[in-house]
Amino acid sequence: MPITDWLWDQSLVKRKSYVHDLDKHRPEDAFMADIEALIGSWRMDAWTRTSVATGVTTDALGPSPIGYIAYHRCGRMMASVFRRDRFPPKDRAWTTEEKAQLFDDMLAYVATYHLEEGRVIHEVDGSWNPNWQGALDRPFTLEENRLFISGAPGIDPATGEEVIYRMEFTKD
Repeated sequence: MPITDWLWDQSLVKRKSYVHDLDKHRPEDAFMADIEALIGSWRMDAWTRTSVATGVTTDALGPSPIGYIAYHRCGRMMASVFRRDRFPPKDRAWTTEEKAQLFDDMLAYVATYHLEEGRVIHEVDGSWNPNWQGALDRPFTLEENRLFISGAPGIDPATGEEVIYRMEFTKD
């Protein structure tokens, strides 16, 4: 069985009703094109957060974060993002406060994924933030070599504030 057929079967195993809806509303070839376009390594260009309470938009991890998200044909993905202006290396142990800041200045997780009608669902296996276990539902769009994940709600781990995230990537 070709890997794309396997991915198709595996990504929908949990969603029997979606398979039925897909047959009526979205042709398989368009769905497979989305998967094929998503496969690969994507460099983060920007990550913003908009406060639900105030509507104020700021950089989630400062300007020009260092990060990547990668989608593999086997149905696995991984993401790592770091604040560009993190602490410089030290020749001593980190203090508790510095460790907390380093935690707040990054994101990392591994997951399986599947697509559903303009959304990529990450089923998190492990994360730097234990609150991210389970399904992360991420609306996305692809435009040539650009990936936009926007409208993803969440709780900012540094502030506890409810926010809407927007991430922009360029394919490597």
